[in-house]
Amino acid sequence: MSSSSPGSSTLLERARTEQRYPQARVIVLDDDVNTFQHVVDCLRKIIPGMSEEKAWALANQVDSKGSAEVWCGPLEQAELYHQQLASEGLTMAPIERC
Repeated sequence: MSSSSPGSSTLLERARTEQRYPQARVIVLDDDVNTFQHVVDCLRKIIPGMSEEKAWALANQVDSKGSAEVWCGPLEQAELYHQQLASEGLTMAPIERC
């Protein structure tokens, strides 16, 4: 039988790890259905802080390059913006982690 003295107990320290909240990109795709004005209106309505100039630049990028990243940030917000833009009829790429 072994005995341990009251002050000799071993404490295990919990290792601290910081994990970044997952980030995601919201990407609008070009299609033959939506007008430039509709894309601009949707971006301004749904993406916080979207200026008219930036929305027009993104709509032009969607048209000329086939797609544009319209927002990047926390995954939960990206999922919301993605769903809202899709519900307005925009053609969306699957959400991508960034």
